[in-house]
Amino acid sequence: MIGRVSGRLLAKQPPQITVDVQGIGYEIDVPMSTLYQLPATGADVILYTQLVVREDAHLLYGFATEAERALFRQLIRISGVGARTALSVLSGLSVAELQEAVRAQDVGRMTRIPGIGKKTAERLLLELRDRLPKAGVQAAAGAVAGGSDIANALSALGYNDKEVSWAVGQLPAGVAVTEGIRQALKLLSKA
Repeated sequence: MIGRVSGRLLAKQPPQITVDVQGIGYEIDVPMSTLYQLPATGADVILYTQLVVREDAHLLYGFATEAERALFRQLIRISGVGARTALSVLSGLSVAELQEAVRAQDVGRMTRIPGIGKKTAERLLLELRDRLPKAGVQAAAGAVAGGSDIANALSALGYNDKEVSWAVGQLPAGVAVTEGIRQALKLLSKA
């Protein structure tokens, strides 16, 4: 399994990028949310990845945050939802927006995503309703060391689950708890 790729960004050809890792160029499909966060070509980049093995190909998908990857994994576990559909969902909605759509069972919000019709949207919302509590704030919190402590601190300060999930999902991996709380509060004050 390839869980993370770190190297130099060689090319961006949406939805695919190429990352040079010690002389090997990995072609990685990314959602638009990740593509917008990438630096210019030639810069160093770190992506959390998911390898999907099919009969005819081994495909690598990359994400800026572990929360996005966790949600991608939840999406592809749903019957009839493939990696392309999961990428479309993550390109159309952020992790926090999708969690809110699932909580509200908002079919209209889901059908605005290209390639998602009413029946697919209804099935996604139904399937994710039970799965997102497992992948919700805790998945976003798992993206950083001490993330659950950061999430608990933000909740204690009165922020709702949507705000906490979004803020924790924006934090860099490995951030210390006190620094994470400081950065999250700064992000939430701008939102």
